[in-house]
Amino acid sequence: MERARALTLRPAAEVGAGDAGHLRRLNLQRVLAVVMSQPSPFTRAELIEATGLSAPTIGSLVTHLVRSGVVRDLGTGPSRGGRRPAFMEFNARHGFVAVIDLGPTRTRLAVADLRGERLAHDVIPTPTAPDPAVLLSSVAGSLRGLLREAEVPAERLLAVAAGAPGAVDRERGLVTSAPNLEGWTQVPMREILERELATAVVVENDVNLAVLGEHWRGAARGHDTCAFIFVGTGIGAGILIDGALHSGHRFMAGEIAMMCMGPQYLDGDYGSRGCFETLAGLQALAGRWPGADGRDPAEWLAELFEAARSGDPRARAAVDETARLIGIAVANVAAVVDPSLIVLGGALFAQAEPLVREVRSVVHRIAHAPIDVVVSALGKEAPLWGGLLVATTEARGRLRHRVRETRVAAAE
Repeated sequence: MERARALTLRPAAEVGAGDAGHLRRLNLQRVLAVVMSQPSPFTRAELIEATGLSAPTIGSLVTHLVRSGVVRDLGTGPSRGGRRPAFMEFNARHGFVAVIDLGPTRTRLAVADLRGERLAHDVIPTPTAPDPAVLLSSVAGSLRGLLREAEVPAERLLAVAAGAPGAVDRERGLVTSAPNLEGWTQVPMREILERELATAVVVENDVNLAVLGEHWRGAARGHDTCAFIFVGTGIGAGILIDGALHSGHRFMAGEIAMMCMGPQYLDGDYGSRGCFETLAGLQALAGRWPGADGRDPAEWLAELFEAARSGDPRARAAVDETARLIGIAVANVAAVVDPSLIVLGGALFAQAEPLVREVRSVVHRIAHAPIDVVVSALGKEAPLWGGLLVATTEARGRLRHRVRETRVAAAE
């Protein structure tokens, strides 16, 4: 059997003395951690080497994992000079996950296996409902329909990640404020969705999910300290420091829409949208371009950027003014965070090379140290991929707990 990648072996941790149940939990935890981390088939001998456990212990635990469906037995491979090795793999479809990326106008949904590989996805108009509970109930209904389309039984949905365009208290699953969603203040998003979907839900800011997605599958791979700056209907930033999300004391880290862009703006009242978003968001750019009135942003943005490329003075002025403001904000984020990379995403950066070029120029004039500024590799789906990472991490943790407790109960 051809191997996709070599097994990455982990040194065994020392196990202290304790009761038999505690040891079984530790042993199963160690084996599951190795099993779930493997992208390719492996053998019992490799599990023994990776965990430091004895052959009888590995045999017993693997038999349990195969019977429970977490591990799939692939049969024997070719001989390497002795007994033919028996191969197995992590059953990524033992359970499933889902993502809700809630936006002001559109909501993206996805269903995936436990490796985060998508099985189905959809884009729906965000329901217009003044009551957040009614809106979320409608979205949950759409997700249930997508689960049926993917032939995923509801009881095997282990976790859902839900992104919201606003400040999120992840510990309480609360959207504290979402200015671009009417009536969204102190919304118990996790509680509502868990009631609707009957599974675990993790709620996170959508731009935080975007930076996780770019770090996992996109432009920020290999950059453990980086930022994602989103400019569209709203404005926000997601920040990774040493590979971990930085949320801040009040879960407001990255809410750069509130950034004051100069002393001349100190006395202005910008409400919940904030100074930066008021000056540089999609609505502000629409106000600088007469062809934007009442049209789909994708259409007038393409027209604006094409006009700027062709030298239209009004288009150039609109793009340059917006780029200067965004460039100043990007340079400010770089000065505070000191990232190795900043990723630009959102509607304003889709096929907008003139804008991106001018933003880079402003950043390089201001920033003390060189900083790479790149466009999102995942585009509008960056939060979706970040949500898949969050959901699979949560699901795997719950699966480990479930299998571990089942094993111990059976043994006792």
